[in-house]
Amino acid sequence: MSQPLDSNCITLTRFVLAEQKKVPQATGELTQLLNSIQTAVKVISSAVRRAGITQLFGMVGETNVQGEEVKKLDVLANELFINMLKSSYTVGLLISEENETVIEVDLERRGKYIVAFDPLDGSSNIDCLVSIGSIFAIMKKEDNTIPSLKDALQPGNKVVAAGYALYGSATMMVLSLGNSVNGFMLDPTIGEFVLTDKNMTIPNRGKIYAINEGYTHLWDDAVKEYVQNKKDPAKGKPYNARYVGSMVADVHRTIKYGGIFIYPATSASPKGKLRLLYECIPMAHIVQTAGGLASNGKIPILDVQPQQLHERSPIFLGSKDDVQEVLDIIKKHKK
Repeated sequence: MSQPLDSNCITLTRFVLAEQKKVPQATGELTQLLNSIQTAVKVISSAVRRAGITQLFGMVGETNVQGEEVKKLDVLANELFINMLKSSYTVGLLISEENETVIEVDLERRGKYIVAFDPLDGSSNIDCLVSIGSIFAIMKKEDNTIPSLKDALQPGNKVVAAGYALYGSATMMVLSLGNSVNGFMLDPTIGEFVLTDKNMTIPNRGKIYAINEGYTHLWDDAVKEYVQNKKDPAKGKPYNARYVGSMVADVHRTIKYGGIFIYPATSASPKGKLRLLYECIPMAHIVQTAGGLASNGKIPILDVQPQQLHERSPIFLGSKDDVQEVLDIIKKHKK
């Protein structure tokens, strides 16, 4: 028997409006901005579900600034984010994984926010139907000057809100706003995101580690020791290894169940592989707001001052005790 519709369900729009009311000086611009992201995510979700039928799989034949081949869904997702954000009249500057330089907004449509986003994370998994996602971080422009690259290079502790969308067995949007993290499931029957995971908090310790073990030979000794400890019954109950290879899916599981997600620096990629502005910073903001930790191995991710638009960073992210454990091993190896 089908469940009766909830006549008082909390949609994402309703939730953001209620949060806006808590801030006396709020102008409603952030609400407007989050609504435009929500619309982009709904359209991307629809495209992801129909990708095979509408021939959105496969390559376009171009490469993005990271040297990766661009897929058709990537192009669509990027255009949707850019168009929706520009037409929201709330942003002055956009940073996308797919664009080499910052995207400026026309003067008549310019607002006070800056958005850094990865429109389709994990896109190498599209063809095999593994979960993919979108990631974003929202910052505020500090003054009334013309937006420039300098405004884009803000540390994570300046982030106003961050979130990700996960296109999995269902579509979910997780939003870090104010002092809480909340999850909203897309209900296809009404076309709205509905609050399903209220006040998401990450356990202090988990039983899962996520890392690409194919690169073991390139890790430094501290990471090797930590992962070895997690497999050794003499050091406690061994952890389970889970690695999807799609950051949104791996981080979402880490928030829900606890544990640690690691993408370390390697001898081949001494600065790590994940991008600071639109992958590491938004995820670190969400995880820390949910009670976890996120570090580059030396300092908290949110304290890192970005120097370049597509800068990369190592990341250790997840349950407080698990991340602290690996940081202690790194510190020990540095002595």
